Amino acid sequence: MESLTGRGFASDNNSGVLPEILDAITGANINHTPAYGEDPWTKKAELAFRKYFGDDIEVHFVFNGTAANVLGLSTCARSFEAILCTDLAHIYEDECGAPESFTGCKLISVENKIGKLTPENMVKRISGVGNQHHVQPKVISISQSTEVGTVYKKSELEELSKVAKAHDLYFHMDGARISNAAVALGLPFREFTRDVGVDVLSFGGTKCGLLGAEAVVFFNPELAKNFLYRRKQGMQLASKMRFIAAQFEAFLNQELWLKHASHANEMARYLESKVSEISEIQIGYPVDANGVFAWVPREIISPLQKKFPFYVWKSGDDKDLVRWMMSYDTQRVDIDLFTASLKEQLA
Repeated sequence: MESLTGRGFASDNNSGVLPEILDAITGANINHTPAYGEDPWTKKAELAFRKYFGDDIEVHFVFNGTAANVLGLSTCARSFEAILCTDLAHIYEDECGAPESFTGCKLISVENKIGKLTPENMVKRISGVGNQHHVQPKVISISQSTEVGTVYKKSELEELSKVAKAHDLYFHMDGARISNAAVALGLPFREFTRDVGVDVLSFGGTKCGLLGAEAVVFFNPELAKNFLYRRKQGMQLASKMRFIAAQFEAFLNQELWLKHASHANEMARYLESKVSEISEIQIGYPVDANGVFAWVPREIISPLQKKFPFYVWKSGDDKDLVRWMMSYDTQRVDIDLFTASLKEQLA
């Protein structure tokens, strides 16, 4: 059964496309124009990214987040080198081995702290440097916001960057939900990416209402060399690039990211406030961005899911940790109906 309002909490990927983005796509759907990124829309989108991140960046468009991560990471490490990430990282848990398959690198998992990579835990996993029998650590990769909805503070990113530089490691950021992180931090994108030492950024659009639109942003020019060929070899060179680029041009220049990520984050805080009033529910992680994780009595989960789809994240004893994701189109009425149903089940 679908949710009563047609909107559940399973994923922000489940939402539709922003009306403004559909307008941008329609606006690009005129006449003929050169393919493979040689069109005016792609140039405008590149300029929009430079406005946010600096005139000397390179940005390249792809059409899914796994590709953005894998292709970005492939510029940082060779097959005998390793990528350090948390044990919850999307590249570690949810990309079907694509990073290892495409780059040939080994992923080394690091114990997370509220979803985050910490300098202390990272250093513990840096080993075998100079030993020909061991993979050589070369990259740290973090998610901002994290897989459990927490957000790295700028100071935390600066500390990670210091450790990375001290160990000659590149710094990659998976920004699938970077707009939600920017809103949570109240900072411009550049301040918690380029300015803290990030080398390569996967800039997400899909989870915030775009249609198959992601970007790889390079702050380290050395890593950008030959990326055009990597993208083509990785089957991510869109022939009709203008339809991806037009989305990003509107998303950035019209500040759609700010409007819609702000709304999704606000809805997460609203849901947190509603379920925090229920004694049988315990919030599992700080609610920084657009996700709420909560421990819920197992017996009520299945009936709830039939009306309001969502995912179980982890099993406990008599309670399971569930994930409720807010989208740009989540409304208070969705949350009110959901919490009413939750209370009903508990009663």
